[in-house]
Amino acid sequence: MAYRISGSYVATCSCALVCGCPVDARPNDPQGRGECRGAAVFHIADGHLDDTDLSDIDFAFYNFFPSNLTSGNWKVGVVIDRGASDEAARALERILSGQAGGPFGDLAQFITEFAGVERASITYQGGETPSATVESLTEIGFEPLRGVDGTPTTVKNAMFGFAPEFRIGRGSGRSDAFGLGYEPIYGEAADFDFSTEDEGQVRGRF
Repeated sequence: MAYRISGSYVATCSCALVCGCPVDARPNDPQGRGECRGAAVFHIADGHLDDTDLSDIDFAFYNFFPSNLTSGNWKVGVVIDRGASDEAARALERILSGQAGGPFGDLAQFITEFAGVERASITYQGGETPSATVESLTEIGFEPLRGVDGTPTTVKNAMFGFAPEFRIGRGSGRSDAFGLGYEPIYGEAADFDFSTEDEGQVRGRF
């Protein structure tokens, strides 16, 4: 199996600013539980798995990390936009569950519970302050932190990340899917590019 999916994403989680997961630090939620609950919504601008076209599809990736990332015991779940064909949804499930290899295959070793795939209407709005809605489950927004020159603050070359460089800031909204409800505090956004060519290169890219 060979795949490539690329586009943009917005993510939020329960960690207080700034989330430590990209550097494999223990999560710092305000309640002191040391866990991270989050959701990331992706818009695939261009993509495929073998001959299956995955372009112009949105999906949401939900996570529960009970400690720092490499400690494992992750719980993850996926929601795929209702407008995607059944064939495309099956292809995305193979990618995101790790069955198709690539970076998600590398990460499968940390997942204890794959909560499965659901279908719902997803709306993704890109730009400088992206936002997303997953029907009845999630509404998230992102406002970047800014440096002294007014440009967004970024994290680059982190151990774990959906992109080699991503904007960080404040998350907003609400989320409750797969029993992983949380109130967003931290947020991030960037363009992404995942493929089977990235296999064995988890560090620096999620």
